Amino acid sequence: MKPVKVGVLGLGTVGGGTINVLRRNATEISRRAGRDILVTHASARDLDKKRICNTEGIILTTDPLDIINNPEIDIIVELIGGESLAKDLVLIAIANGKHVVTANKALIALHGNEIFAQAKQKGVMVAFEAAVAGGIPIIKALREGLSANCIESLAGIINGTGNFILTEMRDKGRDFADVLSEAQALGYAEADPTFDVEGIDAAHKLTILASIAFGIPLQFEKIFTEGITNISREDVSYAEELGYIIKHLGIARKTANGIELRVHPTLIPHRRLIANVDGVKNAVLVHGDAVGDTLYYGAGAGSEPTASAVVADIIDVVRALTTDPENHVPHLAFQANAIADIPILNADAIETAYYLRLNVQDKTGVLAEVTRILAEHSISIEAFIQKGPQQNDSSLPIIMLTQITLEKQMNAAIKSIEALDTVVGTVNRIRVENLG
Repeated sequence: MKPVKVGVLGLGTVGGGTINVLRRNATEISRRAGRDILVTHASARDLDKKRICNTEGIILTTDPLDIINNPEIDIIVELIGGESLAKDLVLIAIANGKHVVTANKALIALHGNEIFAQAKQKGVMVAFEAAVAGGIPIIKALREGLSANCIESLAGIINGTGNFILTEMRDKGRDFADVLSEAQALGYAEADPTFDVEGIDAAHKLTILASIAFGIPLQFEKIFTEGITNISREDVSYAEELGYIIKHLGIARKTANGIELRVHPTLIPHRRLIANVDGVKNAVLVHGDAVGDTLYYGAGAGSEPTASAVVADIIDVVRALTTDPENHVPHLAFQANAIADIPILNADAIETAYYLRLNVQDKTGVLAEVTRILAEHSISIEAFIQKGPQQNDSSLPIIMLTQITLEKQMNAAIKSIEALDTVVGTVNRIRVENLG
């Protein structure tokens, strides 16, 4: 059979890695796909820039439309990132009857519903394994390997930058700002790190995972999102004293009333495997009704780890080129006419335990006032630590772990506690998940 021709849009870290993997493993890839796969065209903004890949034999252009409108190209690999331009290019490629592979999580999270509808109408595939957790095949696991299960919950460390920062804060007692600067110097974080440290990147990925797990539309705008910028090294230390490790998690959970979708710092018992995923690594814990807990761990970013997922998608598309489009694996795991608009719970309806840290004046009866307020809101205390005055500070830190309660009740309790004259500043709150 004649080779399948691929056009790559973007020759950066992932684009270069994709070409390297396709060339280095060409024989094995051909054996798996059943046909040779050739990158014949690629686009880049600067054709003179030094590349991490050998582009010999590849026709280069600065205009992606040259590739998308080329009738000889079978598969378009979109690796330019961003939203608007990528969306336009992908929709044109689909309109031209071309299959698409992308690593663009924002594109899928924000515009996937429209893109998949167009792809179904044209009978083409849109593959996006590399959009979540780099080289970890979590989308394939959810969409195919666990398809016999009703997925009940998933929790993931799905942003390597945030995980690196929290790991350094725990292991070396460093401050957030100090570690963030190092993460930027190492290339783990962008010059503007907002997407990483405020949880937006993780929310994009959780949007995709939740849709595949539960068969719901992509709904990024409904995810409760909280970053790690308010986590102090004291919080990290106190959490360890209580037997917990702080991780930035994306959590999706099916309840009787709807689906929880949330991204936030979370205390996890130190004995859990996912609590010990360190550095820039990613991990996703999935609970299915039949299989129980399964954990997927590996590199969440990087040139060739992400290229591993991109190339696997290309192979899947090549395998499917000769099959009836109606028999392709559905983009979001469930048949398009079976996607259910299950309600997404408001953040107030979340039920979880909490870590609370507050500073109080060194006066008699302060603790009694705080516990009274918690009791009035039906919040029970699980564990408690009181520290002496900190250096150059007359206030006392109090740390509490609560039992499971409604977010709405906790919000009201915190508001009342912060109104006390004896409480200094704000109450720092981190959610707790046992993941057992």
